[in-house]
Amino acid sequence: MSKKDTYRIVTRASDGSLRIRDFPSPEPIFNMHSQIGVDDSSADLDLRGLPVFRGLIGPIPEGKNIVRYESPEVFETVTKEWSNTKVKRRRRRTAAPVEEGAIEEAL
Repeated sequence: MSKKDTYRIVTRASDGSLRIRDFPSPEPIFNMHSQIGVDDSSADLDLRGLPVFRGLIGPIPEGKNIVRYESPEVFETVTKEWSNTKVKRRRRRTAAPVEEGAIEEAL
């Protein structure tokens, strides 16, 4: 397991763009947000025990070393964009249609 060493907060700026701030530890986040608990159920074991903050969604794993927290509005927008992306599906080639006369000749 790798140690998460970057704490990222993603919010929406006043002009509508994403505002991303990275911190080397969770200490500056404690000064901006109140801790309301700790993550104890994440599938990513590196996230267990990390703080949960009021007004932020997270912790969310992002890459190997980044812990991400998002504002609820950013979380909703990013989730909608992710769920609306279309996955290109490969079409299987279908057999060429066989004419009726060719079937009778083959028999």
